[in-house]
Amino acid sequence: MVEAWLEDLMTSYNRDSHTQRAGYLAQVHMPGEVFQSLVWWALQALPDEILVGIDIDAEQPHRKEVETYFEGEEVHSNLFQGQGYLIKEAHIVNRGDSYSVHHLPEDWTDDMFSADRGSRAGRFTHWLHTHPNAPAIPSGPDADAAQETSGIDMILGLRFSPEGPLPWFDDVEGTRRTLKSSEEKKPRKRSFFARHALPVLGRAPSGHAIHEIQLIGFHKSGVGVNIVFVDEEGYPFGWDRTTAQLVA
Repeated sequence: MVEAWLEDLMTSYNRDSHTQRAGYLAQVHMPGEVFQSLVWWALQALPDEILVGIDIDAEQPHRKEVETYFEGEEVHSNLFQGQGYLIKEAHIVNRGDSYSVHHLPEDWTDDMFSADRGSRAGRFTHWLHTHPNAPAIPSGPDADAAQETSGIDMILGLRFSPEGPLPWFDDVEGTRRTLKSSEEKKPRKRSFFARHALPVLGRAPSGHAIHEIQLIGFHKSGVGVNIVFVDEEGYPFGWDRTTAQLVA
């Protein structure tokens, strides 16, 4: 089950995905439970970044009414492999610094997952890696690694405390997509976060306080890919089935 505070963030993100739909040629639908696991794994692996391989469900296409709702005026229907199908599962493939974390040789991936992924233990469709206490903006190595991806690449940026050896790094330019809370949370008086006006969105099982979550998706050509968070039935968080649109 997805934490209530994280569901609220995903609902808000979906509204932004709809508002900004004209800026995207394609979309990917990610189940909330998969995304929650990605956030937990990212914090458990600190101070390392993690590389996650992501599979699609070839038997579960996006709901047509949802896909149409999030489409912009210009759509590229064959931009990447797995387009139009729901994300199914994710596996941690590697961990390390920003240079060592990226793609593994295919034969190593085969060996790692041969027991539980059978003949499909080759390349994953999509890839995601994390930026601990840094924005979700592609670096040079990120862009280079994306050239080997048949689907899309995603970056998960997290701001958290305690920071440990990773203070927040913000000296980077680029387009950001932040998961925003629908309600303003007032920090406790006399606390560190009250003095620095740093909100706490929620807490992870690792004990970390989460202050900000960013997520972007992009194709190796450099174009952005819109991300929509969906429930176990493929409907977006915040979706009204009666009106077939997001609740305002």
